Amino acid sequence: MRKLLYSILLTCAVMFAACDDYIDITPKGAITVDSAYTYYELVVFPNRTYWPTSYALLTDDSYAREGNIIGNENTTFDGINFTFNEKADRKELAQNNLYENAYMYILRYNIVIDNIDNSIGDESIKKLGKAEARLLRAWEHFVVLNNYAKAYNPATAQSDGGIVIMDKYDLEATPTKSTVEEAYRFIMKEIDEALPYLQEKPLNLGHPSLAYGYGLKALVCLFHRDWQDAKDAAEKSLALNNQLVDYTTISKVTSNTDYRYTGGKSGNPEVLDATSSSVGFTGSIAYNYGQISPELTNMFDQVNDQRYALFFVQSDKSSYAYYYDYGSGASIWQTTATLNRFYYATVGLRTAEVYLIAAEANARLGNNTAAMQYVNDLRAKRIKGYTAETAPSSQTDMVKLIITERRKELLFGFHRFWDLKRFNTESEYAKTITRTFPVLNKDVPQQTYTLNPNSRLYIIPFPKSAREKNPNLTLNTDE
Repeated sequence: MRKLLYSILLTCAVMFAACDDYIDITPKGAITVDSAYTYYELVVFPNRTYWPTSYALLTDDSYAREGNIIGNENTTFDGINFTFNEKADRKELAQNNLYENAYMYILRYNIVIDNIDNSIGDESIKKLGKAEARLLRAWEHFVVLNNYAKAYNPATAQSDGGIVIMDKYDLEATPTKSTVEEAYRFIMKEIDEALPYLQEKPLNLGHPSLAYGYGLKALVCLFHRDWQDAKDAAEKSLALNNQLVDYTTISKVTSNTDYRYTGGKSGNPEVLDATSSSVGFTGSIAYNYGQISPELTNMFDQVNDQRYALFFVQSDKSSYAYYYDYGSGASIWQTTATLNRFYYATVGLRTAEVYLIAAEANARLGNNTAAMQYVNDLRAKRIKGYTAETAPSSQTDMVKLIITERRKELLFGFHRFWDLKRFNTESEYAKTITRTFPVLNKDVPQQTYTLNPNSRLYIIPFPKSAREKNPNLTLNTDE
């Protein structure tokens, strides 16, 4: 990516420098390398991806084909994570570039932030481009923080090891690591200073909207336990966009379903940040990480809950044979339901998640009735024949209900991995996960594996390549 950006900017610079030998007037309407609009468009980076290798199977919601795990219990992230193997050496393993990709995107945003003020163009475009880049830079730091550091804990966050904060364009920098608290303060400052300049209706889906900005603030405040701020930001986001797709009106996802990401249809109105959701959930990622566990499978009303009925299958068909073990009790994602038919965002933010943020924030503030209303509103669009339920009487039970709803609604991506980390810091919601494996293979002794709430596996080690480049980047675990 660095080479690509250099090539783009250098080519443009050479081209326009050559033109200066003959003319010193920029043609009317031309976009040059020093144009504010050029930097503004650099904010848009379609198909930002976050490969899930290092964390995907480290939850109670995920599952994998036995043949992909047996024999790899000590050698791959999938094998280590699926068997909860704390004795394995994770420090040397490749991670499919999740860390590198996040900082590559940060590099792109830093180029915009550091240069757009000195460009030629309208001040409004400069302010907008800088704000959007800062907002997305905040998101990327949030991704890194929640994968490679401990979850926020108010008792220890000021001393817990965090991440490298890259707030300027500097390819040679070897910065020291922040604490978790410092990283959150940086992220929240970025968001707050970006919000005043964001647009309600951006030029296109690649540019973040104001609804996304408030949604991201709500998410960060929720993870930082700023319940009132999370509630307020979620409500502001939903005031701008509270649309939910009514799954109950869709009998089957077909080529005529009107919720595609691109191409002749209206798109999915729930998607607040299309570009960081574009893991896409088709193809290899869906096949390799698109199974949900028997536990989660059994939590669904498989007939009436359309979140299951529309998108999952338990099948012995040959098309799934290489990726799925029929009879395991797990369910596999139907890629035919999403490929050019339904844009199912697994990363980034959807309005559905903002509903659940608002629900949890209200529950944490002691308002179970309001919390349950958000859950009921969401379920009414997901479950056929749903009848609104009354809120539980206790705050703990209300939060547990929301946790369950998050598991059903926010499938794949970072959601459950991050949720387990943050809820494990609270005794009321901490969970010890057990997994008995294998189920089908009778040649390998079956064992029960245990993942404790304080396991170091929840903190992904920084990649070897990043540690070699920056000696200040010490691990956040005791490995």
